[in-house]
Amino acid sequence: MAQLDLGPLEERPRVLVVDDEKFIRDILADFLGMEGYVVRTAEDGSAAVTELSRASYDIVISDLKMPRMGGLELLKELSHAHPDTIAVIMTGFGTVETAIDAMKRGAYDYILKPFKVEEIIHIVQRGLEKRRLAAENLRLREALSLYKVSEAIAASLSLDEVIATVTDSSLHEVRADVVSTWLDDGEGSFFERSNNRASPFPCEESIGHFMPDAVVKRLKLGGPIVEHDARAAELFAELPSRPVSSVAVVPMKMRERLIGWIGAVSLTSSKRFDEGQRKLLSILASRAAAAIENARLYEDLQATFKQTIKSLARTIDKMDRYTAGHSERVAIYAVALARWLGLQEDLIEVVRHSALMHDIGKVGCVMNLNKPGKLTQDEYEIFKKHPVYGREILDPIKFLEPVIPGVYLHHERWDGRGYPLGLAGTDIPLIARIISIADTYDAMTSDRAYRRALPHEVTVNEITRCSGSQFDPDATGTFTEKIEALREEMQDAGETIPE
Repeated sequence: MAQLDLGPLEERPRVLVVDDEKFIRDILADFLGMEGYVVRTAEDGSAAVTELSRASYDIVISDLKMPRMGGLELLKELSHAHPDTIAVIMTGFGTVETAIDAMKRGAYDYILKPFKVEEIIHIVQRGLEKRRLAAENLRLREALSLYKVSEAIAASLSLDEVIATVTDSSLHEVRADVVSTWLDDGEGSFFERSNNRASPFPCEESIGHFMPDAVVKRLKLGGPIVEHDARAAELFAELPSRPVSSVAVVPMKMRERLIGWIGAVSLTSSKRFDEGQRKLLSILASRAAAAIENARLYEDLQATFKQTIKSLARTIDKMDRYTAGHSERVAIYAVALARWLGLQEDLIEVVRHSALMHDIGKVGCVMNLNKPGKLTQDEYEIFKKHPVYGREILDPIKFLEPVIPGVYLHHERWDGRGYPLGLAGTDIPLIARIISIADTYDAMTSDRAYRRALPHEVTVNEITRCSGSQFDPDATGTFTEKIEALREEMQDAGETIPE
Protein backbone atom coordinates (compact mmCIF):
# COMPACT_ATOMS: atom_id res chain seq x y z
CA MET A 1 0.00 0.00 0.00
CA ALA A 2 1.50 3.37 -1.04
CA GLN A 3 2.38 5.85 1.67
CA LEU A 4 0.51 9.13 1.43
CA ASP A 5 2.39 12.43 1.36
CA LEU A 6 0.85 14.18 4.35
CA GLY A 7 3.29 17.07 4.55
CA PRO A 8 5.67 18.14 7.36
CA LEU A 9 5.60 16.19 10.63
CA GLU A 10 3.92 18.98 12.59
CA GLU A 11 1.09 19.14 10.01
CA ARG A 12 0.43 15.40 9.75
CA PRO A 13 -2.77 13.93 11.22
CA ARG A 14 -2.28 12.52 14.72
CA VAL A 15 -3.74 9.15 15.72
CA LEU A 16 -3.99 7.72 19.24
CA VAL A 17 -4.36 3.91 19.47
CA VAL A 18 -5.84 2.67 22.75
CA ASP A 19 -5.84 -1.08 23.52
CA ASP A 20 -4.81 -3.24 26.45
CA GLU A 21 -3.13 -5.71 24.07
CA LYS A 22 0.37 -4.53 23.20
CA PHE A 23 0.40 -6.62 20.03
CA ILE A 24 -2.58 -4.75 18.58
CA ARG A 25 -1.17 -1.38 19.62
CA ASP A 26 2.15 -2.12 17.94
CA ILE A 27 0.61 -3.48 14.73
CA LEU A 28 -1.66 -0.46 14.26
CA ALA A 29 1.14 1.96 15.16
CA ASP A 30 3.45 0.38 12.57
CA PHE A 31 0.95 0.30 9.72
CA LEU A 32 -0.50 3.75 10.38
CA GLY A 33 3.02 5.12 10.77
CA MET A 34 3.92 3.73 7.37
CA GLU A 35 0.91 5.57 5.97
CA GLY A 36 2.45 8.82 7.17
CA TYR A 37 0.38 9.46 10.30
CA VAL A 38 1.85 10.53 13.65
CA VAL A 39 0.83 7.66 15.98
CA ARG A 40 0.93 7.34 19.78
CA THR A 41 -0.45 4.51 21.92
CA ALA A 42 -2.09 4.04 25.34
CA GLU A 43 -2.83 0.80 27.22
CA ASP A 44 -6.31 1.83 28.44
CA GLY A 45 -8.79 4.70 28.61
CA SER A 46 -7.19 6.26 31.67
CA ALA A 47 -3.77 6.43 30.00
CA ALA A 48 -5.46 7.82 26.88
CA VAL A 49 -7.01 10.67 28.89
CA THR A 50 -3.57 11.55 30.25
CA GLU A 51 -2.08 11.53 26.74
CA LEU A 52 -4.93 13.68 25.41
CA SER A 53 -4.19 16.28 28.07
CA ARG A 54 -0.62 16.51 26.76
CA ALA A 55 -1.36 16.80 23.06
CA SER A 56 -4.24 17.04 20.61
CA TYR A 57 -5.25 14.18 18.31
CA ASP A 58 -7.32 14.06 15.16
CA ILE A 59 -8.56 10.50 15.69
CA VAL A 60 -8.68 7.98 18.56
CA ILE A 61 -8.98 4.23 17.82
CA SER A 62 -10.00 2.51 21.06
CA ASP A 63 -10.79 -1.00 22.23
CA LEU A 64 -14.18 -1.43 23.93
CA LYS A 65 -13.21 -3.65 26.89
CA MET A 66 -10.18 -2.47 28.87
CA PRO A 67 -9.15 -2.31 32.55
CA ARG A 68 -9.51 0.92 34.56
CA MET A 69 -11.40 2.76 31.79
CA GLY A 70 -13.10 1.15 28.82
CA GLY A 71 -13.97 2.49 25.39
CA LEU A 72 -17.46 3.75 26.24
CA GLU A 73 -16.14 5.74 29.21
CA LEU A 74 -13.39 7.14 26.97
CA LEU A 75 -16.05 8.17 24.44
CA LYS A 76 -17.79 10.17 27.16
CA GLU A 77 -14.53 11.91 28.05
CA LEU A 78 -13.83 12.69 24.39
CA SER A 79 -17.29 14.17 23.79
CA HIS A 80 -16.85 16.40 26.83
CA ALA A 81 -13.22 17.55 26.58
CA HIS A 82 -12.27 16.90 22.93
CA PRO A 83 -15.45 17.18 20.83
CA ASP A 84 -13.50 17.71 17.57
CA THR A 85 -11.63 14.40 17.85
CA ILE A 86 -12.93 11.48 15.74
CA ALA A 87 -13.46 8.25 17.74
CA VAL A 88 -13.46 4.68 16.38
CA ILE A 89 -14.35 1.71 18.65
CA MET A 90 -12.91 -1.83 18.24
CA THR A 91 -14.12 -5.00 19.97
CA GLY A 92 -13.95 -8.76 19.72
CA PHE A 93 -17.24 -9.15 21.63
CA GLY A 94 -19.43 -6.99 19.50
CA THR A 95 -23.15 -7.13 18.94
CA VAL A 96 -25.48 -4.89 17.02
CA GLU A 97 -26.62 -3.40 20.33
CA THR A 98 -23.10 -2.47 21.46
CA ALA A 99 -22.35 -0.94 18.05
CA ILE A 100 -25.49 1.20 18.23
CA ASP A 101 -24.65 2.21 21.80
CA ALA A 102 -21.15 3.29 20.78
CA MET A 103 -22.47 5.32 17.84
CA LYS A 104 -25.04 7.01 20.11
CA ARG A 105 -22.23 8.01 22.45
CA GLY A 106 -20.38 9.76 19.67
CA ALA A 107 -18.27 7.09 17.94
CA TYR A 108 -17.65 7.74 14.26
CA ASP A 109 -17.35 4.04 13.36
CA TYR A 110 -17.24 0.54 14.84
CA ILE A 111 -14.74 -2.29 14.00
CA LEU A 112 -14.99 -5.96 14.87
CA LYS A 113 -11.90 -7.99 15.80
CA PRO A 114 -10.17 -9.68 14.11
CA PHE A 115 -9.83 -6.86 11.62
CA LYS A 116 -7.92 -6.23 8.41
CA VAL A 117 -5.35 -3.45 8.57
CA GLU A 118 -6.60 -2.13 5.23
CA GLU A 119 -10.03 -1.75 6.80
CA ILE A 120 -8.59 0.32 9.66
CA ILE A 121 -6.65 2.57 7.27
CA HIS A 122 -9.74 3.09 5.13
CA ILE A 123 -11.81 4.08 8.18
CA VAL A 124 -9.07 6.47 9.34
CA GLN A 125 -8.98 8.12 5.91
CA ARG A 126 -12.76 8.52 5.85
CA GLY A 127 -12.81 9.85 9.40
CA LEU A 128 -10.09 12.40 8.68
CA GLU A 129 -11.91 13.49 5.52
CA LYS A 130 -15.05 14.02 7.58
CA ARG A 131 -13.04 16.01 10.11
CA ARG A 132 -11.49 18.09 7.29
CA LEU A 133 -14.91 18.94 5.86
CA ALA A 134 -16.24 19.80 9.33
CA ALA A 135 -13.22 22.05 9.92
CA GLU A 136 -13.73 23.69 6.51
CA ASN A 137 -17.38 24.38 7.35
CA LEU A 138 -16.29 25.78 10.70
CA ARG A 139 -13.76 28.04 8.98
CA LEU A 140 -16.45 29.28 6.61
CA ARG A 141 -18.74 30.05 9.55
CA GLU A 142 -15.85 31.73 11.35
CA ALA A 143 -15.04 33.76 8.23
CA LEU A 144 -18.66 34.93 7.98
CA SER A 145 -18.73 35.70 11.69
CA LEU A 146 -15.41 37.51 11.41
CA TYR A 147 -16.71 39.56 8.48
CA LYS A 148 -19.77 40.61 10.49
CA VAL A 149 -17.62 41.46 13.51
CA SER A 150 -15.20 43.43 11.34
CA GLU A 151 -18.06 45.41 9.83
CA ALA A 152 -19.43 46.16 13.31
CA ILE A 153 -16.00 47.28 14.50
CA ALA A 154 -15.41 49.50 11.47
CA ALA A 155 -18.88 51.08 11.67
CA SER A 156 -18.58 52.30 15.26
CA LEU A 157 -17.09 55.59 16.40
CA SER A 158 -17.61 54.80 20.07
CA LEU A 159 -14.46 53.58 21.80
CA ASP A 160 -16.54 51.69 24.36
CA GLU A 161 -18.48 49.90 21.62
CA VAL A 162 -15.34 49.02 19.67
CA ILE A 163 -13.61 47.57 22.74
CA ALA A 164 -16.74 45.63 23.77
CA THR A 165 -17.14 44.15 20.28
CA VAL A 166 -13.46 43.20 20.08
CA THR A 167 -13.33 41.51 23.48
CA ASP A 168 -16.67 39.70 23.12
CA SER A 169 -15.76 38.46 19.65
CA SER A 170 -12.29 37.35 20.72
CA LEU A 171 -13.77 35.48 23.67
CA HIS A 172 -16.18 33.51 21.50
CA GLU A 173 -14.22 33.11 18.26
CA VAL A 174 -11.18 31.47 19.90
CA ARG A 175 -13.19 29.92 22.75
CA ALA A 176 -10.99 31.56 25.38
CA ASP A 177 -11.65 31.59 29.11
CA VAL A 178 -10.44 35.19 29.47
CA VAL A 179 -9.83 38.00 26.99
CA SER A 180 -8.05 41.16 28.11
CA THR A 181 -7.66 44.29 25.98
CA TRP A 182 -4.87 46.76 26.72
CA LEU A 183 -4.35 50.28 25.31
CA ASP A 184 -1.48 52.76 25.44
CA ASP A 185 -1.91 55.72 27.76
CA GLY A 186 -0.06 58.15 25.48
CA GLU A 187 2.91 58.28 27.85
CA GLY A 188 4.66 55.03 26.99
CA SER A 189 2.72 52.71 29.29
CA PHE A 190 -0.26 50.41 28.80
CA PHE A 191 -3.40 49.91 30.87
CA GLU A 192 -6.08 47.22 30.87
CA ARG A 193 -9.11 48.69 29.11
CA SER A 194 -11.38 45.63 29.41
CA ASN A 195 -11.44 42.13 30.85
CA ASN A 196 -14.05 39.64 29.65
CA ARG A 197 -14.47 36.10 30.94
CA ALA A 198 -16.34 32.97 29.95
CA SER A 199 -19.33 32.14 32.14
CA PRO A 200 -17.49 29.70 34.50
CA PHE A 201 -15.17 32.53 35.57
CA PRO A 202 -17.12 35.40 37.20
CA CYS A 203 -15.59 38.87 37.17
CA GLU A 204 -15.23 38.99 40.93
CA GLU A 205 -13.10 35.83 40.96
CA SER A 206 -9.33 36.39 41.03
CA ILE A 207 -7.72 34.29 38.30
CA GLY A 208 -4.43 36.06 37.60
CA HIS A 209 -3.41 38.91 35.28
CA PHE A 210 -1.19 39.77 32.35
CA MET A 211 2.24 41.26 33.06
CA PRO A 212 2.29 44.20 30.61
CA ASP A 213 6.05 44.82 30.64
CA ALA A 214 6.81 41.20 29.72
CA VAL A 215 4.08 41.15 27.06
CA VAL A 216 5.12 44.42 25.41
CA LYS A 217 8.77 43.33 25.36
CA ARG A 218 7.84 40.11 23.54
CA LEU A 219 5.51 41.92 21.11
CA LYS A 220 8.18 44.45 20.16
CA LEU A 221 10.77 41.72 19.67
CA GLY A 222 8.78 39.18 17.72
CA GLY A 223 5.15 40.08 17.08
CA PRO A 224 2.20 37.79 17.96
CA ILE A 225 2.63 35.25 20.75
CA VAL A 226 1.25 31.77 21.41
CA GLU A 227 2.64 30.04 24.52
CA HIS A 228 1.62 27.15 26.75
CA ASP A 229 2.09 26.08 30.39
CA ALA A 230 5.29 27.45 32.01
CA ARG A 231 6.10 29.78 29.11
CA ALA A 232 2.53 31.11 29.20
CA ALA A 233 2.95 31.76 32.93
CA GLU A 234 5.86 34.08 32.09
CA LEU A 235 3.32 36.43 30.52
CA PHE A 236 0.23 35.79 32.65
CA ALA A 237 0.67 35.79 36.43
CA GLU A 238 -1.33 32.70 37.29
CA LEU A 239 -2.75 31.64 40.64
CA PRO A 240 -2.08 28.18 42.12
CA SER A 241 -5.81 27.47 41.97
CA ARG A 242 -6.04 28.55 38.31
CA PRO A 243 -2.89 27.47 36.41
CA VAL A 244 -2.71 28.91 32.91
CA SER A 245 -2.75 26.39 30.06
CA SER A 246 -2.24 28.67 27.08
CA VAL A 247 -2.05 32.33 26.08
CA ALA A 248 -2.34 34.05 22.71
CA VAL A 249 -1.38 37.73 22.44
CA VAL A 250 -1.63 39.84 19.30
CA PRO A 251 -0.58 43.47 18.85
CA MET A 252 -2.77 46.34 17.70
CA LYS A 253 -0.66 48.68 15.58
CA MET A 254 -1.12 51.90 13.63
CA ARG A 255 1.70 52.72 11.21
CA GLU A 256 4.04 50.37 13.12
CA ARG A 257 3.21 52.12 16.41
CA LEU A 258 1.97 49.76 19.12
CA ILE A 259 -1.30 51.22 20.41
CA GLY A 260 -2.41 48.17 22.39
CA TRP A 261 -2.85 44.43 22.37
CA ILE A 262 -5.42 41.66 22.83
CA GLY A 263 -4.59 38.78 25.16
CA ALA A 264 -6.57 35.52 25.20
CA VAL A 265 -6.12 33.06 28.07
CA SER A 266 -7.04 29.40 28.46
CA LEU A 267 -7.33 28.12 32.03
CA THR A 268 -8.53 24.71 30.78
CA SER A 269 -5.76 22.08 30.59
CA SER A 270 -7.10 20.43 27.44
CA LYS A 271 -7.62 23.72 25.56
CA ARG A 272 -4.57 25.22 23.87
CA PHE A 273 -4.50 27.97 21.30
CA ASP A 274 -3.14 27.13 17.86
CA GLU A 275 -1.85 29.08 14.90
CA GLY A 276 -5.31 29.33 13.34
CA GLN A 277 -6.73 30.99 16.44
CA ARG A 278 -3.73 33.30 16.60
CA LYS A 279 -4.40 34.35 13.00
CA LEU A 280 -8.06 34.93 13.83
CA LEU A 281 -7.11 37.20 16.74
CA SER A 282 -4.61 39.02 14.51
CA ILE A 283 -7.33 39.83 11.97
CA LEU A 284 -9.58 41.16 14.74
CA ALA A 285 -6.69 43.17 16.17
CA SER A 286 -5.91 44.69 12.77
CA ARG A 287 -9.49 45.90 12.28
CA ALA A 288 -9.71 46.97 15.91
CA ALA A 289 -6.56 49.10 15.74
CA ALA A 290 -7.95 51.29 12.95
CA ALA A 291 -11.36 51.53 14.66
CA ILE A 292 -9.79 52.43 18.02
CA GLU A 293 -7.67 55.14 16.40
CA ASN A 294 -10.76 56.54 14.64
CA ALA A 295 -12.77 56.40 17.88
CA ARG A 296 -10.04 58.27 19.73
CA LEU A 297 -9.88 60.92 17.00
CA TYR A 298 -13.66 61.21 17.15
CA GLU A 299 -13.52 61.62 20.95
CA ASP A 300 -10.92 64.36 20.50
CA LEU A 301 -13.15 66.02 17.89
CA GLN A 302 -16.14 65.76 20.24
CA ALA A 303 -14.11 67.30 23.06
CA THR A 304 -13.04 70.15 20.76
CA PHE A 305 -16.66 70.56 19.63
CA LYS A 306 -17.87 70.85 23.24
CA GLN A 307 -15.09 73.27 24.16
CA THR A 308 -15.93 75.40 21.11
CA ILE A 309 -19.61 75.55 22.06
CA LYS A 310 -18.81 76.48 25.67
CA SER A 311 -16.40 79.17 24.48
CA LEU A 312 -19.03 80.64 22.15
CA ALA A 313 -21.65 80.52 24.90
CA ARG A 314 -19.37 82.37 27.30
CA THR A 315 -18.57 84.92 24.60
CA ILE A 316 -22.30 85.65 24.24
CA ASP A 317 -22.81 85.92 27.98
CA LYS A 318 -19.80 88.27 28.32
CA MET A 319 -21.58 90.79 26.11
CA ASP A 320 -23.43 91.96 29.20
CA ARG A 321 -22.76 91.44 32.89
CA TYR A 322 -26.43 90.72 33.53
CA THR A 323 -26.40 87.64 31.28
CA ALA A 324 -23.19 86.11 32.67
CA GLY A 325 -23.71 82.35 33.07
CA HIS A 326 -27.18 82.49 31.47
CA SER A 327 -26.45 80.00 28.66
CA GLU A 328 -24.86 77.43 30.99
CA ARG A 329 -27.79 77.64 33.41
CA VAL A 330 -30.29 77.28 30.56
CA ALA A 331 -28.35 74.19 29.46
CA ILE A 332 -28.65 72.71 32.98
CA TYR A 333 -32.42 73.23 33.11
CA ALA A 334 -32.95 72.10 29.50
CA VAL A 335 -30.93 68.91 29.94
CA ALA A 336 -32.82 68.09 33.14
CA LEU A 337 -36.18 68.59 31.40
CA ALA A 338 -35.07 66.52 28.38
CA ARG A 339 -34.07 63.69 30.71
CA TRP A 340 -37.36 63.93 32.64
CA LEU A 341 -39.20 63.66 29.33
CA GLY A 342 -37.33 60.44 28.53
CA LEU A 343 -35.22 61.58 25.58
CA GLN A 344 -32.34 59.37 24.43
CA GLU A 345 -28.83 60.37 25.50
CA ASP A 346 -27.77 61.45 22.00
CA LEU A 347 -30.75 63.82 21.79
CA ILE A 348 -30.07 65.09 25.31
CA GLU A 349 -26.59 66.09 24.11
CA VAL A 350 -28.16 67.99 21.21
CA VAL A 351 -30.42 69.77 23.73
CA ARG A 352 -27.36 70.66 25.81
CA HIS A 353 -25.47 72.13 22.87
CA SER A 354 -28.53 73.94 21.53
CA ALA A 355 -29.17 75.51 24.92
CA LEU A 356 -25.58 76.67 25.21
CA MET A 357 -25.82 78.25 21.76
CA HIS A 358 -29.41 79.51 21.87
CA ASP A 359 -28.47 83.21 22.09
CA ILE A 360 -25.54 83.15 19.61
CA GLY A 361 -27.57 85.38 17.27
CA LYS A 362 -27.40 88.26 19.73
CA VAL A 363 -23.96 89.08 18.36
CA GLY A 364 -25.86 90.35 15.31
CA CYS A 365 -27.87 92.79 17.45
CA VAL A 366 -25.25 95.53 17.50
CA MET A 367 -27.33 97.95 19.59
CA ASN A 368 -27.15 97.95 23.38
CA LEU A 369 -30.44 96.28 24.19
CA ASN A 370 -29.72 95.90 27.90
CA LYS A 371 -30.78 99.39 28.90
CA PRO A 372 -33.14 99.98 31.82
CA GLY A 373 -36.82 99.96 30.92
CA LYS A 374 -38.64 98.46 28.02
CA LEU A 375 -37.29 98.29 24.49
CA THR A 376 -38.83 100.53 21.89
CA GLN A 377 -40.77 98.83 19.12
CA ASP A 378 -37.86 99.28 16.71
CA GLU A 379 -35.41 97.91 19.25
CA TYR A 380 -37.72 94.96 19.92
CA GLU A 381 -37.90 94.20 16.19
CA ILE A 382 -34.09 94.14 16.09
CA PHE A 383 -34.03 91.85 19.14
CA LYS A 384 -36.51 89.46 17.48
CA LYS A 385 -34.02 88.86 14.69
CA HIS A 386 -31.48 87.13 16.97
CA PRO A 387 -32.86 83.60 16.29
CA VAL A 388 -32.50 84.23 12.54
CA TYR A 389 -28.99 85.58 13.04
CA GLY A 390 -28.24 82.49 15.12
CA ARG A 391 -29.30 80.19 12.30
CA GLU A 392 -27.28 82.20 9.76
CA ILE A 393 -24.18 82.04 11.97
CA LEU A 394 -24.43 78.26 12.52
CA ASP A 395 -25.69 77.19 9.09
CA PRO A 396 -22.26 77.09 7.35
CA ILE A 397 -20.82 74.92 10.16
CA LYS A 398 -21.93 71.40 9.21
CA PHE A 399 -21.16 69.69 12.52
CA LEU A 400 -23.38 72.25 14.32
CA GLU A 401 -26.38 71.50 12.12
CA PRO A 402 -28.27 69.44 14.77
CA VAL A 403 -28.36 72.41 17.18
CA ILE A 404 -29.95 74.84 14.68
CA PRO A 405 -33.66 74.00 15.39
CA GLY A 406 -33.20 74.75 19.09
CA VAL A 407 -31.37 78.00 18.37
CA TYR A 408 -33.66 79.16 15.55
CA LEU A 409 -37.05 78.29 17.06
CA HIS A 410 -36.76 78.67 20.86
CA HIS A 411 -38.95 81.82 20.74
CA GLU A 412 -41.87 80.10 18.99
CA ARG A 413 -45.03 79.79 21.12
CA TRP A 414 -47.42 76.87 21.57
CA ASP A 415 -50.33 79.10 20.43
CA GLY A 416 -48.54 80.16 17.23
CA ARG A 417 -47.90 83.75 18.27
CA GLY A 418 -44.13 83.42 18.56
CA TYR A 419 -41.31 84.24 16.16
CA PRO A 420 -39.61 83.98 13.69
CA LEU A 421 -41.97 81.56 11.83
CA GLY A 422 -45.15 81.61 13.92
CA LEU A 423 -45.18 77.82 14.34
CA ALA A 424 -47.70 76.29 16.74
CA GLY A 425 -48.06 73.15 18.87
CA THR A 426 -46.06 70.10 17.88
CA ASP A 427 -44.93 71.78 14.66
CA ILE A 428 -42.35 73.37 16.94
CA PRO A 429 -39.44 70.90 17.44
CA LEU A 430 -39.40 69.42 20.94
CA ILE A 431 -35.84 70.66 21.48
CA ALA A 432 -36.99 74.24 20.91
CA ARG A 433 -40.01 73.78 23.23
CA ILE A 434 -37.69 72.51 25.98
CA ILE A 435 -35.23 75.39 25.59
CA SER A 436 -38.11 77.90 25.61
CA ILE A 437 -39.14 76.83 29.12
CA ALA A 438 -35.55 76.64 30.42
CA ASP A 439 -34.69 80.04 28.91
CA THR A 440 -37.76 81.70 30.40
CA TYR A 441 -37.17 80.21 33.85
CA ASP A 442 -33.56 81.44 34.01
CA ALA A 443 -34.37 84.84 32.51
CA MET A 444 -37.11 85.46 35.09
CA THR A 445 -35.05 84.26 38.07
CA SER A 446 -31.97 86.32 37.09
CA ASP A 447 -31.25 90.03 37.53
CA ARG A 448 -31.53 92.04 34.34
CA ALA A 449 -30.71 95.68 33.53
CA TYR A 450 -34.41 96.58 33.49
CA ARG A 451 -35.57 94.62 36.59
CA ARG A 452 -34.61 92.55 39.62
CA ALA A 453 -34.82 88.75 39.58
CA LEU A 454 -38.24 87.28 40.36
CA PRO A 455 -38.60 84.67 43.14
CA HIS A 456 -38.64 81.00 42.18
CA GLU A 457 -42.28 80.53 43.26
CA VAL A 458 -43.47 83.54 41.25
CA THR A 459 -41.61 82.30 38.18
CA VAL A 460 -43.05 78.76 38.44
CA ASN A 461 -46.56 80.19 38.81
CA GLU A 462 -46.08 82.39 35.74
CA ILE A 463 -44.78 79.49 33.64
CA THR A 464 -47.75 77.41 34.78
CA ARG A 465 -50.13 80.25 33.85
CA CYS A 466 -48.64 80.35 30.34
CA SER A 467 -48.89 76.57 29.86
CA GLY A 468 -50.87 75.87 26.70
CA SER A 469 -50.42 79.39 25.37
CA GLN A 470 -46.69 80.16 25.38
CA PHE A 471 -45.37 76.74 26.44
CA ASP A 472 -45.95 73.07 25.61
CA PRO A 473 -48.39 71.98 28.37
CA ASP A 474 -46.89 68.49 28.83
CA ALA A 475 -43.33 69.77 29.06
CA THR A 476 -44.47 72.59 31.36
CA GLY A 477 -46.19 70.19 33.74
CA THR A 478 -43.09 67.99 33.94
CA PHE A 479 -40.82 70.99 34.52
CA THR A 480 -42.87 72.60 37.26
CA GLU A 481 -43.35 69.24 38.97
CA LYS A 482 -39.66 68.36 39.10
CA ILE A 483 -37.76 71.67 39.19
CA GLU A 484 -37.81 71.78 42.99
CA ALA A 485 -35.95 68.47 43.19
CA LEU A 486 -33.33 69.78 40.77
CA ARG A 487 -32.88 72.93 42.87
CA GLU A 488 -32.25 70.76 45.92
CA GLU A 489 -29.64 68.73 44.02
CA MET A 490 -27.91 71.90 42.86
CA GLN A 491 -27.96 73.33 46.38
CA ASP A 492 -26.48 70.11 47.82
CA ALA A 493 -23.73 70.35 45.19
CA GLY A 494 -22.92 73.91 46.34
CA GLU A 495 -24.25 75.61 43.19
CA THR A 496 -25.99 78.98 43.27
CA ILE A 497 -29.74 78.69 42.72
CA PRO A 498 -32.49 81.28 42.27
CA GLU A 499 -34.24 82.32 45.47
